[in-house]
Amino acid sequence: MLVKISADSTCDLSPELIAAHQIAIIPLCVIKGGDAYQDGIEITPQDIYDYFDSGKGVCSTSAVSVGEYMDFFSEQLKSADALVHLTISSDMSSCYQNALQAAEEFPGRVFPVDARNLSTGIGHLVLTGCELAAQGMEAEKIAETLVLQREKLDVSFILDTLSYLHKGGRCSGVAALGANLLQLKPCIEVVNGKMQVGKKFRGGTLKCELAYVQSRLANRDDLDYRRIFITHSGLPDASVEALREAVQQTGPWEEILVTKAGSTIACHCGPGCIGVLFYRK
Repeated sequence: MLVKISADSTCDLSPELIAAHQIAIIPLCVIKGGDAYQDGIEITPQDIYDYFDSGKGVCSTSAVSVGEYMDFFSEQLKSADALVHLTISSDMSSCYQNALQAAEEFPGRVFPVDARNLSTGIGHLVLTGCELAAQGMEAEKIAETLVLQREKLDVSFILDTLSYLHKGGRCSGVAALGANLLQLKPCIEVVNGKMQVGKKFRGGTLKCELAYVQSRLANRDDLDYRRIFITHSGLPDASVEALREAVQQTGPWEEILVTKAGSTIACHCGPGCIGVLFYRK
């Protein structure tokens, strides 16, 4: 049985990884100025930042519809016997419910999985799914395994600005103003499929980012060192390299993958966001 792995654009995998593993991607929609654009195809994070800087407000996102999923699944099944599809957390979007409804039209062939996560937290599961498919595991068993694997994910990121969350109605003006005045950079953690505020870091941007890396990775004995993602929403190359070196020093990582957040994540996090995403043992 030929099993294909697919995901929503929120998985934030690089074009190189998508091509190497032949992953099928379906884009969410980004709403800018009342018009809809396909994430990663018709709009970029920089377009979103420019729109925000122009004073016109924030962009929003919308889930993949049931009809879009049906068309997508039908197309992918032309070249595969079965499909395992990963979506952003069902607590953050209706993508999973829509994918489930669409999958009913392809009984025994399409298996949606709620990643209970975002960005390369989903990406980790996608790559694991590709590995399992390459080993010959059946689609239903892959989906069941990924549901177990998602519990091992450790996903967080540090925000450079709260302005996007504030304008999008996800953060009070008082909190945003206070964070800016005190130079606080909050860490957002994904727990049980939802985002919550964790530790807050204070100081300059790179200083906070390096402290964040240390707080997530240093002096731990529960890390799975096979793969880690450093995912960001637009950082200078020098900062990315400094963070990569900091990650490398925390343990014998076999693979450190650097990716950029897509437009869906950029809508809510804004520029300068950085996360380290990995599996625990």
